[in-house]
Amino acid sequence: MEDHEHLRQLRREFDAEEGTFMLNLRGDHLEWDKAAFSRMEKTMRWACEHFRDHDQLDRWIADGFYEVSHFVRNWTSHPAFPRPEPEQYYHDCIERLDDLADWFFRGYHAYREPHHWPDL
Repeated sequence: MEDHEHLRQLRREFDAEEGTFMLNLRGDHLEWDKAAFSRMEKTMRWACEHFRDHDQLDRWIADGFYEVSHFVRNWTSHPAFPRPEPEQYYHDCIERLDDLADWFFRGYHAYREPHHWPDL
């Protein structure tokens, strides 16, 4: 995938456009779509890697990382939010979003290299 395609997908996620994890999560469905989460998480990982040496970042990207890392935790922790998967899955996903936000804002992640980011 080309850089501009990754950026377009990242913006779609952060803007909660049709077919994205964020729209499914907070839209009428209140659905945690595992495939959509995986796409979003991989795109966020790409952004962390791509922007790690940049001194300046576009505000929409920084806002998106912040919003996703906070909103997903708060929204899905409500007792009425449907959680058909084992609790550990959600815990791992929330931790991954925290790790990605930390990596994005610092320019490095907290894990020793080489680090393998397993699929969730």
